[in-house]
Amino acid sequence: MPQEKTSTRERKRVDTIQPRKYKVIMHNDDKTTMDFVVMVLTQVFFKSKKEAEFLMLTIHNEGQAVVGIYTYDIANSKIFKVKRMATEAGFPLKLTAEPA
Repeated sequence: MPQEKTSTRERKRVDTIQPRKYKVIMHNDDKTTMDFVVMVLTQVFFKSKKEAEFLMLTIHNEGQAVVGIYTYDIANSKIFKVKRMATEAGFPLKLTAEPA
């Protein structure tokens, strides 16, 4: 009778690591209009009109505000999109990302 080969496979548990999150910070300047900031917050960051107005006033009064927390790629994509929109509109709007 032929001998059967048996093999045992060990399964390794692979833990998934959550990607690091980054805060997107919008900075105040003297040239960008409040209406443009509210428009960006509603269209790019999907804030409600009320929340966008609150954030805009926070940026205006405190100099900056966190407008969202995202993974690295999404944070940079939103920053790039807003900077492109601001440049096309003639505004020097500044956004930065830093680890959350």
